[in-house]
Amino acid sequence: MSSHRKAAIAGSLLTASFTSVMILGFTASAEDEGGLSNHGGKAVDAAPVDVKLSTLLSKEIKVDNKSGETDITGVVKNEGGKASGEIRMLVVGFDGLTVKNVKGCSAIPEGDLPDGANSGFACAIDDLAAGKSKTYAIDATYDLGKQGKICLPVQNADGSKTYWQQGPVPFGTTNQAPNEPATPLLLGTDNSPVTPGGDDGDGDSGGSGGGGGGKDGKDGKPGELPQTGPADRVLPLGMAGAALISAGAAGLWWNQRRARQES
Repeated sequence: MSSHRKAAIAGSLLTASFTSVMILGFTASAEDEGGLSNHGGKAVDAAPVDVKLSTLLSKEIKVDNKSGETDITGVVKNEGGKASGEIRMLVVGFDGLTVKNVKGCSAIPEGDLPDGANSGFACAIDDLAAGKSKTYAIDATYDLGKQGKICLPVQNADGSKTYWQQGPVPFGTTNQAPNEPATPLLLGTDNSPVTPGGDDGDGDSGGSGGGGGGKDGKDGKPGELPQTGPADRVLPLGMAGAALISAGAAGLWWNQRRARQES
């Protein structure tokens, strides 16, 4: 059962795997709103008529060199002329970036995370009015000895459609500052880990084709969400089906409709 749930979210979260040139093609003028950017994001499934959903992330974060703690801002927007209806945004961390808390959101159980992810939260939104946005404070830690990525998909209520997905997009730097109080990391930059023995840590060697960690899923389905890379590494949505349903006070439950159909 657990493998079906993992496969479901792995299939639902489109791995936006493009070269930097292709990303610029989808976001010809990446938005810059008060230090926020939609870099690495693209529309996936068609949203309801006159509903236009997207997300923004901090362009720069600062990681405390002692505690590893950092703060990230995530925004979901509706730039259409009609209210969105019930939707949700997921916040998922990979590799060196671990999401510790997202205010007002529900933690995704560890056993239900996609392979390659180490943490995640689901943020249910009853309705996002036309021209409005909702901002989330994301508390995270970053292991500077690794690469780290974050992913913000925006889905419908039952998770059967992903209207928009930003990432998995990396935060990183090629010039760490271990003697400073904090190290600044930039969105869209692969981290180049530096450790006292010259070890590059667990991250891959920069570049854009590496995976996000984790092993292949069972039943022959992809079990990991690779970082931004070549276009031929896109994970098809239809292979695994829908993922989450709405998060409530009782907890987070997964949509297993497609899994039951497969069995």
